[in-house]
Amino acid sequence: MTWAAVIGSPIEHSLSPVIHRAAWAQIGIDGWEYHRLEQDADSLPRFIGGLGGDCAGLSVTMPCKQAVMPLLDAIDPLASAVGAVNTVVPSSGVLAGFNTDVTGISSAIRRACSQADRALPTSAVVLGARATASSALAALGELGIVTSTVAARRFGGPGSVVAASSRLGVSIDQVLWSDHDAVLRAISGADLVISTLPAGVADPLAEHMTVREGQILLDVVYSPRETALRSAFERNGGIVAEGTDMLVFQAAAQVQLMTGRTPKTDVMRGALEAELARRARVSGGGAAS
Repeated sequence: MTWAAVIGSPIEHSLSPVIHRAAWAQIGIDGWEYHRLEQDADSLPRFIGGLGGDCAGLSVTMPCKQAVMPLLDAIDPLASAVGAVNTVVPSSGVLAGFNTDVTGISSAIRRACSQADRALPTSAVVLGARATASSALAALGELGIVTSTVAARRFGGPGSVVAASSRLGVSIDQVLWSDHDAVLRAISGADLVISTLPAGVADPLAEHMTVREGQILLDVVYSPRETALRSAFERNGGIVAEGTDMLVFQAAAQVQLMTGRTPKTDVMRGALEAELARRARVSGGGAAS
């Protein structure tokens, strides 16, 4: 039986099965299975080496986005430049890696600007400096922004956004997270803020931000949806690009790579929202996990 899966750790709460199955139903694929499979850097080589012809593809999340790269036969140039793979597609015995996070980010921003009847941003700040931040830089390049500010605790190490910026041919101004005032100045002057930080990390910053009307936020945290960053933007007339939209658009690109067919994102978004609402009810009205 043909199957696909999302791999990473922890993986038990991933929404990928929900949105991929919805996409498959919409494009007329029946009988495939989509799994959540717990994998980390240690278990990954054996798992990838054991893939057979019945696998249609893999959605790859942390901590496997970089660890999977040396295990593949071919990597798309964009994924190579970003330094992260979030999609693996087997084809004729060849394992190919792609990055659809980039289109997920840029499409979410484009949709928010279109809905708000606002021009695309021309300046940006990225919070964080790892794999998703590198994808954000590539997405900003697609939007025409080739110089951005990145605020992070540190910039070195494997998967660094600094190395990605060099490969992508874009430039970044580095601001250390510890320089609170410099981070706030950068945010206040940018058209767009992209937070790639884990839930709660940016909360102290949100209390002191100056948000302008029409300023755009994309917080990749979508559960819980009501983050401190989001609340600060909504209170002050900012525009919120949904983290769930990023998830839907990157998944739609994955489906196209795995099946050769283009799903309707509205169907995928509806399935995602229904599942988030279900999880909230199960948890007693709290945040979905």
